[in-house]
Amino acid sequence: MKQIKYVTPEEAVKVIKSGDRVHLSSVAVTPHTLIKPMVERGRNGEIYDVKIQHIHVEGKLDYADPELEGVFVTEQFFVGGNLRKQTQAGYADYIPVFLSETQKLIREGYLKVNVAMVMCSVPDKHGYVSLGTSVDSTLAAIETADVVIAAVNPKVPRAFGDAMIHIDEIDIFVEDDIDLYAHDMAPLTEIETQIGKNVAELVEDGACLQMGIGGIPNAVLAQLGNHKDLGVHTEMFADGILPLVENGVVTGKHKKLDKGKMVASFLMGTKALYDFIDDNPRVAMMDVGYTNSVSVIRQLDKLTAINSALAIDLTGQVCADSIGIKHYSGVGGQIDFIRGAGYSQGGKPIIAIPSVTAKGVSKISPILIPGSGVVSTRSNMHWVVTEYGAVNLYGKTLQERAKLLISVAHPDHRASLDQAAFERFGSHFHFVKKSY
Repeated sequence: MKQIKYVTPEEAVKVIKSGDRVHLSSVAVTPHTLIKPMVERGRNGEIYDVKIQHIHVEGKLDYADPELEGVFVTEQFFVGGNLRKQTQAGYADYIPVFLSETQKLIREGYLKVNVAMVMCSVPDKHGYVSLGTSVDSTLAAIETADVVIAAVNPKVPRAFGDAMIHIDEIDIFVEDDIDLYAHDMAPLTEIETQIGKNVAELVEDGACLQMGIGGIPNAVLAQLGNHKDLGVHTEMFADGILPLVENGVVTGKHKKLDKGKMVASFLMGTKALYDFIDDNPRVAMMDVGYTNSVSVIRQLDKLTAINSALAIDLTGQVCADSIGIKHYSGVGGQIDFIRGAGYSQGGKPIIAIPSVTAKGVSKISPILIPGSGVVSTRSNMHWVVTEYGAVNLYGKTLQERAKLLISVAHPDHRASLDQAAFERFGSHFHFVKKSY
């Protein structure tokens, strides 16, 4: 095992050359200790045309500032709130891709990585470090990069699974002690709570859960306290899962793969969540090519995939990445899990959304706003849940779908939606049996 020699962050980032592509580890383990001196090199005119690749990174990201246009080019697989304005203004860019295939773009050379900058735990006695809260596509970058720089941080939890890598795979080491980014759980709204109840009624005992972060996933989890033997196989989870683990609701005993283990590719939550995964053999942090593989997901019985959206039209087309032509988030893992859950024995793909936006605009609309990205096509759709109920579109005709979706739309908008459906399908639409 080689001896580790630590250098300063400023010395480490000198390996970055003009024209390089730099991959950053994601979310809670965003390596700001390395990003800062990299940006300074750009400001000083030492490097230019450096492509910055990541899924989603947290905190203020100076490399996307307008004044550094041409110095750094942002290639993100998901648009987070901290880069949304820059992306919509064109100072940052977005690559549409299924989350499962982000690693494929890297491994197969579509997006050659020159330098991988990651954060990891301190080495153990066997020479292994852990990538902690984010394996996602970062493992692929480590495997293929010309140079790997690691910020070694004792605050990174020692997670197992694909998160474990040997120090021989790292070229340059930097000492780090910044806190991991944390997200507190916001209080649930009445609408989120009702959606959570409606979704929870669809979750069977022994189901395997996929969910994300935010009010609706947390609202669903809050309603599952009386369920039995749930499993977890997801791209990510947050603090909402912890009470279910502590109370014996999540056991994973019926999982055909990774029995008894909670499987994820990245995490975002509070320090309590990061402490939970530290040295915890019940948690396996895995490559996103595994967690989000349809061929893997379909082998898990009763895979219940809970995802959200920005809007859905009357035929079931789901927009989840943009508002018109303005990119808002990304494709993410929605299709990976919608498809996988659809193939799963007893699986349930679910899109759960509030019936209206914060401004009172119906999220169920006659058509999507022109320019909106269709993330989940109408042929992918199964369950749609709002605070007004749950409907299953699978196997339904266009006109039947319209009736079902109108039935779970906000009452204030049902008449106008009904009129729009009438204009689209003709007078015979009103002879289709209503569900409301």
